[in-house]
Amino acid sequence: MIIAVAGVAGTLGGALLTQRGSERAKRREIELVRNHEEVRENRSLRRTCYVELNRDARQFTTALNRHLHVMRERDVAEGDTDALEEAKNAHRDRYSEAQMIAPEEVLARASVVNQALNKVYGQVKRLERGAPEPGETMETAAQAQYAVWEMLQAMRAAMRHDLGVSPAEVSQQGRTAPSTQ
Repeated sequence: MIIAVAGVAGTLGGALLTQRGSERAKRREIELVRNHEEVRENRSLRRTCYVELNRDARQFTTALNRHLHVMRERDVAEGDTDALEEAKNAHRDRYSEAQMIAPEEVLARASVVNQALNKVYGQVKRLERGAPEPGETMETAAQAQYAVWEMLQAMRAAMRHDLGVSPAEVSQQGRTAPSTQ
């Protein structure tokens, strides 16, 4: 009888242990799938943020360039000012989003672009009002605006590297080399 009880207990115990092991394995598998999904969602969120930030920073840069051309050719109309303000506000919103999502490497590049754009914007608005600071001219504002394009390339390269799209290529000056795309 003792042998029969031990046999039944062993059989039931073995089944219980097998079931517990199976449950643990299933929990680990579910956790791995959740982690994988979280990584994919995070990357997708960053990709969307980067696309929009890149687009809006480029549009702000282009709007500044257009505004400088308008200022050279004629008086600035309300529609011209509205277009510049719209581009500035869109960039501000995307940059604010990136501050919450982007890793430090990307955020450092985005910050450089943001500061440069705001500096050029300030120069343009002071020139528009006829109250430039010493040394500010249409030419210096145009040069500063043109310099933003290189910063945009470095920001884009950092974003692409973060997403795993392309490796970071560092030039001799320690900056990310612009891509050909």
